[in-house]
Amino acid sequence: MKEKTDKLLTLALLGLAIVATVFAFIFALNTVSNSAMFDIAFWLLVIMIGFSLLAIVVFLCKKLAGRFKTEKGYLKKFLILVALIVVLLVVAFLLAKGTDVDIVKYGISEGTSKLIGAACILVYLIVIGAALAILVTEIMPKSNKKK
Repeated sequence: MKEKTDKLLTLALLGLAIVATVFAFIFALNTVSNSAMFDIAFWLLVIMIGFSLLAIVVFLCKKLAGRFKTEKGYLKKFLILVALIVVLLVVAFLLAKGTDVDIVKYGISEGTSKLIGAACILVYLIVIGAALAILVTEIMPKSNKKK
């Protein structure tokens, strides 16, 4: 029974995400934004996105709580991962110069430019980390077979 409920809830949330995506495309393509229908659709989109984000957070917390109960060392691994992400965020922010985006051309502040640069650097760091993880997982089984 629980599996059916989880599947139905997943399908309902997927449908909600699809409808929200359709609304987002309509807003992106819409050039007239002064109609009452636009306002109603906009707030429906905001509500759907908020509900979707809330559902994601609730399911994530539920999954994590289950993992913390069943797997002994999972909390330690999770906290190490969170600490690693925070360190990557700080490193990316410290490496960003604040001149990554043309401030005058786009009309943004130096702080916004620094955040954009930090986000780019963070993406680079994550891609490099993922590539290294792939290499390690490919090399480790081969080195273990030699012994």
